[in-house]
Amino acid sequence: MSETQTKEPTYYNSCYRHGVDEKRRVQVPAKWRPEKEGVELTMILWPKHQAGNCLRVLPPLEMAQMMADIDAMPNGDPNKVVLKRFIGSESVQVSLDKAGRICLPDEMARAAGIKDEVMLVGLLDRFEIWNPTRYETVKATDAVMATEAFKLME
Repeated sequence: MSETQTKEPTYYNSCYRHGVDEKRRVQVPAKWRPEKEGVELTMILWPKHQAGNCLRVLPPLEMAQMMADIDAMPNGDPNKVVLKRFIGSESVQVSLDKAGRICLPDEMARAAGIKDEVMLVGLLDRFEIWNPTRYETVKATDAVMATEAFKLME
């Protein structure tokens, strides 16, 4: 069996509040860290919420799946090139340092409203990094929508 078939998947669940140091480094929870050293995660400035931008962090397999989904869009769809251009220009590859931290690029941190604290929010197959105040708005909105959303799972 290949390594990808025998390795247990990483699930990004729960929320963690962490400080941001003077070099904009943020501690990633131990259970969220890649098992192998040098694995690059993709950090994207994510503009999809009315509360404001956040940073979305995807492991390699999820980034590959997102790219496959975009590539599967019809070539005539103008959203295809917009997504490629936006994600390509508003993302960076990040690796964890020996202490398990990732560095938030200055421009991305500013665009996401991140200063001295963050909320790391699990999305099961990826995670987001939020300004804590923005995340409280998102959490309240999600709570209102949760009843309807869970009906999709019945």
